[in-house]
Amino acid sequence: MKISRIETFTTRYICLVHVIAEDGLDGWGQTAPYNADITAMILHRQVAPHAIGADAGDIGALVSRIAEKELKFPGSYLYRAIGGLDTALWDMKGKRAGKSVAELLGGRPRPLRIYGSSMSRKVTAEEEALRLTRLHDDLGIDAFKFRIGAKAGHDGDAWPGRTEAIVPAVSKALRDKADLLVDCNSCYSVPRAIEVGRMLEDHGIGHMEEPCPYWELEWTRTVREALAGLDVTGGEQDCELPTWRRMIEMRAVDVVQPDVLYLGGICRTLEVARHAREAGLPVTPHCANRSLVSVFTLHLMAAIEGGGPYVEFSIEPPDYQPWELGIYRPALTITDGRVDVPDGPGWGVEIEPAWLEAATRQIS
Repeated sequence: MKISRIETFTTRYICLVHVIAEDGLDGWGQTAPYNADITAMILHRQVAPHAIGADAGDIGALVSRIAEKELKFPGSYLYRAIGGLDTALWDMKGKRAGKSVAELLGGRPRPLRIYGSSMSRKVTAEEEALRLTRLHDDLGIDAFKFRIGAKAGHDGDAWPGRTEAIVPAVSKALRDKADLLVDCNSCYSVPRAIEVGRMLEDHGIGHMEEPCPYWELEWTRTVREALAGLDVTGGEQDCELPTWRRMIEMRAVDVVQPDVLYLGGICRTLEVARHAREAGLPVTPHCANRSLVSVFTLHLMAAIEGGGPYVEFSIEPPDYQPWELGIYRPALTITDGRVDVPDGPGWGVEIEPAWLEAATRQIS
């Protein structure tokens, strides 16, 4: 069945993609968040012309063909736009088969363990330790990630001494109750990353994400080789498959962390997961907000071989990033430290009409 129309519904932060086939069957997807209005323009200008009239069922071939046709425009925005098309087509494919995307991928919807992901560097050590302990006690979450250093911080910190305070505070509160992870967001040089990593090892932290500028793969590998007591992880920012192959082949990281929407959709993420599986590396995708990317990632993790022991899930309150809420129903909720994979056809969620009414609509 051929694609007859592509619509986008866009705010500055979110772009939903609605794909309609010749027989009227539809599917919903989403591009990567942030500057989503720019991504929507690229989708209509550089993705939709290749997709209209194409076979809606052969998603992988279509995604590859668009990337090849747009060879003069490699990079993040193109793959963000392609990811919106890809995820909408997977929804349509599931609806046509009467199956969830997880089932199409060989898995099944079920509750998945999460790690509660803290997004803020404004929180103090004492506040973070109390908050994570409360979430452990109230919601049964038994794995948490918190932020250290400063984003692309050149060895700096959110304020002097924050990292040295927050690591022991969270460890003291939760070391015997939960798996603990940190995210450095490309903060450190190699010497400083190793120094911080050894402090993390001393406090029982098991996961150090993106310790060095993510484009410096050799730096990250050096840190990984120096730290035997925890996993050095990364990959969320990377959208080019050759970069992923190189990262995996050189074993720059212990755990690969593709983002379904930064990378360009389910098909391209499955390719990364295949390379990781062949190399014996686990996959724990980046999934840092509660927009549809959380739904996509849950379905993926319910199916892939070699998936990590948990799925990232934001624990921030509704006023932290209000743009990520109210997009679909039912909302994802945490019970006993787990989140259910929606079990209806396709993604198993319905788009909220009120959200669509408030967005800007474009049609190809």
